[in-house]
Amino acid sequence: MTSSRSDKSIMHSLGAFVGHVVKGIRTDPAAKTTTQVRRTDETESRDGVVLRRTVIEEVEVRNPDPQSPRES
Repeated sequence: MTSSRSDKSIMHSLGAFVGHVVKGIRTDPAAKTTTQVRRTDETESRDGVVLRRTVIEEVEVRNPDPQSPRES
């Protein structure tokens, strides 16, 4: 009987579940959450010089401070 990569045992699924719970417990909810949306790399070579440009676009989710006035 051959199992494929998508066939996960009950123990594997249970371990993944426990891992997610532990990560949730250890994660600070007040910390900023940054998600990388897109990364673009451009490389150009001219006369023995390499020009490398990297653009990283991120989204940062900030929790609002309850004591500060709301932004409009």
